[in-house]
Amino acid sequence: MSSVLDGKVIDEKEFNSALARGFAVLEAFDSEHVEMTLSQVAARTGLSPATARRCLYTLSILGYVRQQGRLFTLGARVLTLSSSYMRSSQIDEFLLPELRLLVDTFGDAASVAVLDDNMVLYLAHTSRQSAVRPIAAIGVRYPAHATSLGKILLAYADSTVQNRFLATAPFKAMTDRTVTDQPTMLQELKDARRLGYSVAIDELDYGIASLAVPVFDGEGRAVAAINSSGYSGRLSAEDLIEDRLSLLLQSSRNISSKLSQYPVLVKTALTPAGR
Repeated sequence: MSSVLDGKVIDEKEFNSALARGFAVLEAFDSEHVEMTLSQVAARTGLSPATARRCLYTLSILGYVRQQGRLFTLGARVLTLSSSYMRSSQIDEFLLPELRLLVDTFGDAASVAVLDDNMVLYLAHTSRQSAVRPIAAIGVRYPAHATSLGKILLAYADSTVQNRFLATAPFKAMTDRTVTDQPTMLQELKDARRLGYSVAIDELDYGIASLAVPVFDGEGRAVAAINSSGYSGRLSAEDLIEDRLSLLLQSSRNISSKLSQYPVLVKTALTPAGR
């Protein structure tokens, strides 16, 4: 028997629900929910209090969660999951040199991200920003509709992924500049696909201006996106395109070339848009 979860068809006989619930509990913790009670964890995950309690107990025994009184926090052992991933995927070797080149040239910040359902997940990031509040970091996820990275990845995603994403409209307004309606977003995705780049100004947060282009694997699939971002108070969309697009596209080509030489990197680090 099969069912659909987050747009994916799953074999219920093979799917480990307990493991899935455990990861849901781990992912419930973030910068705004550093400490939570049992009832808060249950509310954020949609689990029953009894199920959430068993998950928290198991995770605490394994060292992934710590308990202090009624409050739970992530344990340091969570870092072993990300560190193993970073070592096996060789992200530092393949992605950071291009990001550092962009930052050395323009200052500000640069990132590489992949599409994770309706979110973008940052795989690599480097920054020299000091004037604005830093919001990007490895492992951070943001709504795809409010970022240049998300829009360009959705623009190159297959129709099934696009339609599933558009069906979630209206989208959450992060600022008064965020595109929230389906028709406007659909047009932005068409424009991004036609132009080969996407720009977002003050859409995720005020003060953030970003330009992104896709990164392709050896088979021509857009498996990631790379961006250059800065302070919107001094950068317009025109400035980003005129000053940064050429080097950003070259960085994308350089990464794409490495991916064609080392296809295992796609399997371990990058998820094709639409897969």
